Amino acid sequence: MKFHHISVLPEETIEGLGVKPDGIYVDGTVGGAGHALRIAKLLTDGGKLIALDRDPDAVKTADKRLAQYPAVVVQSNFSQIRQVLDSLGISLVDGVLLDLGVSSHQLDTGSRGFSYHVDAPLDMRMSQTGVSARDLVNTASPEELVRILFEYGEEKFARRIVAEIVEARQKEPIETTLQLAELIKAGVPAKARREKNPCKKTFQAIRIAVNGELDHLTSGLDAAFACLKPGGRLAVITFHSLEDRLVKQKFAGWCKGCICPPDFPVCVCGHTPQGRLVNRKPIEAKPEELEENNRSRSAKLRIIERS
Repeated sequence: MKFHHISVLPEETIEGLGVKPDGIYVDGTVGGAGHALRIAKLLTDGGKLIALDRDPDAVKTADKRLAQYPAVVVQSNFSQIRQVLDSLGISLVDGVLLDLGVSSHQLDTGSRGFSYHVDAPLDMRMSQTGVSARDLVNTASPEELVRILFEYGEEKFARRIVAEIVEARQKEPIETTLQLAELIKAGVPAKARREKNPCKKTFQAIRIAVNGELDHLTSGLDAAFACLKPGGRLAVITFHSLEDRLVKQKFAGWCKGCICPPDFPVCVCGHTPQGRLVNRKPIEAKPEELEENNRSRSAKLRIIERS
């Protein structure tokens, strides 16, 4: 098995983490170990890398690629970072990286069911366990499907697409990615189909729902920030507006100072910022990277340092 994945914003991410040779770092979404290798190579003075991923394929690949470095690879969702660190006897770390979304390997491996370009069983499970996209598409209520497409895909034609799905599944189960893709196209006006591929938003929404991505992100951000030493940094790479908005709001909350009502003459709350933004605006890919890796086009990197 070859796990192919091109890491986005590699230099910017490592620079933003400020990796120290003796530091302890967590890559919560190790994937093909692109970022992880860059971190591990800098750990020359007793440092350690803990690499996590929920995908067993990624864990196998990372194990091999990080074997000669001071790294420990664990199959786990990054939302369980506290439990993983406890099991290793580690209390606080110097940095955490979260590279969110679906990997190139998952998209390019047709059998995983993430892509609407290849006919494959409708799966989309990052962990390869639990409820699949097939289960969701065939059993969720119409109201639930509409909610998923609206909230997670920001799909304005959600009701029309769901109507096509419900009508089709009453005749026979929807089994494959291309079956679903054709139903999506049928539910989208012709003009919208000509402008861009109409499947992207719906596939994104179903993938997010199947993997509980936003729920894990919310709890994972809290857990990761709580595990940082003073001066430690959390770097997060997002790929769509829902993720980026959530990360931006979390970071803003940690950086907020006084929360007294504005008409109070003096502060009485005693609330102090827990962190500071390393970059006020998200870092995006430079033209050179965009030429080499089109998937970096939507990537945004935000970094916060714990006070």
